[in-house]
Order: sequence, then structure tokens, then C-alpha cells
Amino acid sequence: MVSIPRRRFVHAGAAASLAALAGFPALVRAQSSIALRFSSSMLADDNAAHFVWCQRLQANLKAAVGDAIRIDYFPNNQLGKESDVVQQVKVGSVDMMVTGSSIFATISPEIGILDLGYLFDSYAHAGKALEGPAGATLNELLQKRSGCSILTWASHFGARSVYTKAPVKSLAEIKGVKLRVLPTPAFIETFKLMGAIPTPIPFGELYMAAQTGVVDGFEHDAATVLASKLNEVVKSCWLTEHLFSPMVVVIGKRGMDKIPASLRPAFLKAVNDATTQQRAIASDKGKAAIEELQRKGMAFFPMAAAERAAVRKEMESRLWADFAKQYPATAPLFAAVNAARV
Repeated sequence: MVSIPRRRFVHAGAAASLAALAGFPALVRAQSSIALRFSSSMLADDNAAHFVWCQRLQANLKAAVGDAIRIDYFPNNQLGKESDVVQQVKVGSVDMMVTGSSIFATISPEIGILDLGYLFDSYAHAGKALEGPAGATLNELLQKRSGCSILTWASHFGARSVYTKAPVKSLAEIKGVKLRVLPTPAFIETFKLMGAIPTPIPFGELYMAAQTGVVDGFEHDAATVLASKLNEVVKSCWLTEHLFSPMVVVIGKRGMDKIPASLRPAFLKAVNDATTQQRAIASDKGKAAIEELQRKGMAFFPMAAAERAAVRKEMESRLWADFAKQYPATAPLFAAVNAARV
């Protein structure tokens, strides 16, 4: 056995203790860093509205709280299809998700109001309405039914229009066309009124469904069509602009509870700032996507103003009125939306 002088032993022990103490703050920081699992159905692409919003949130959080909160982004349905991820957010195995509002109408059907055709005139109109009483009411209903909270209402990159394999340019030509839609009553009824055959299919299965003829087309925004390469399976767009569908970011109760009260204001500010930043580029992205799709061979046909006016009148008198009767909590929301028209 090797003998170590007492003085050397004491010095060595002190040095070891100081080294441990020096590393302690870093260890605490590593342990206290909060990782939030954030799911998206879209690709991690600069033409994908989900990805652009997430990038802004990550940058805002980094600037505000350093590594105290980390957003782990899972694009392209990596954590499961949207209907499954909604349930995971509810139970807390996924913390957050970004999606269209439609999927949450399966939990809180009143949110389906946002899927009613021709409800909004623009994304500016949608943003103004949803930052007011209408958005607050929908958030309260979702919290009551699921424990989840709507963090923000952002914008997709352009209005939703109809994309088909064969050209469609009028209400007469849309009759009998099988269109992929989300599985919510508002979406389904909107396209029934327009004469199409709505066919609910998960977004992750859409490319194959269009390619193989399960559907004749779908409705979506131009940037998503471009980012998801859906222009490879359809070549025609009827610019119905029937829906200025809000992009919604939702967090589950367990996800929110992970964020300490001391960090929550900074987190919520980072979220709101990300939406402001993303909205500023959404319109330009939408226009650029249409131009790029045109270069790739997509044909665009505007919807006639007379047909648009006729369809909206039909929607308001039948679909909107029936929705308000079925879900009385939404009756005042229609008035709030109309009051927010810009």
C-alpha cells in the first residue's frame, strides 16, 4: 500500500471539493432545464407555417431565458397522426402541438365554428376576432373539456382553396368531386353545401390517397401544398379562399405545469411574439407559394365573385344558423366575428 502524506491528502481533498463546487451550477442548470415535446404534422421546411412559428418561438425563448426552456420539435407526424397526438397532449405524454384548429373540434365541437366556410374575410379579420371575446370563449371551452389551453392563434400561409387532379373552375364542376377534408362536421357540411363529396382522411395519408385516386383532390393552403409536395399529385387549383383557417398552438395541463411560475410570463411573451413575427411573413409566404406552384405547373382559377357571394349567403342562412342552434354557446361568437370585420 502506498502511503500519502497527510498534508498532500488534505490539499487533494480540498481541490476535489472545489472542482465539484465549480461544476455544481452547471449541473443545476442542466437538471433544471425544461424540455417540452412539441408535435407537428408538417415537414420541417421554411414553407411550412408550423416550422416557421416554432423557429421564432425557439429563438425568442433562447433570448429570454437561455436554456431554461427547450422546445424539442417533432415534425412530420413523428409522434403519431394528429388525432392520436391530441390525446397524448391531453394526458401529457406530448406537451404541445401546433395544428389547424379543426382537430380540436373533435374534443370541443364549438371550435368547429372556425371551419365554417366564408366565416372570415382575411387573416387580419381572423386574428382580430380570435384575440377578442371569441377566442377567449373557445379557449375556456377547450380547457373545461380537456384541460388543454390554446396558447395562441397564428396564421397559415394563405387561405385554403380547392386543389384537384382535373380542373375545377365553378360550383357546377365541383359537384360529385371527392375531396379530402378533416373529420369535423363543419368541414364536411361546408363541402356538402358546395356540392362536393367530402372524404375525411388524415393529413399524413393525403399524398397517397390523391396519388392512388382514393380522392380527386383536397382543400388546403398553397404553402402547405408546396412544402408537402402535394403539387406532384394534383395540377389544378380553384381559388375559393373559403377558409382563413387559424393555426393553433395548444399545450396540455401537464405541459403547462412543467413551466415554473417564475418562467411562465417569459414563456407566454415568447409565444405571443412568435405569432406576431410569423403573421408578418405569412401573407408574403402565401403569395410566394402560389408563384412557385405556378412555376411548377399548377394552374390557378379564381372563383367568380357572384358565386362567392351566393355561397356565403347560403352558408350564413343555413350552415351558420344551424351551427348556432346546435351549439348555443357559439351564437354570440358570430356577432363578435362580424363586429371584427376589417
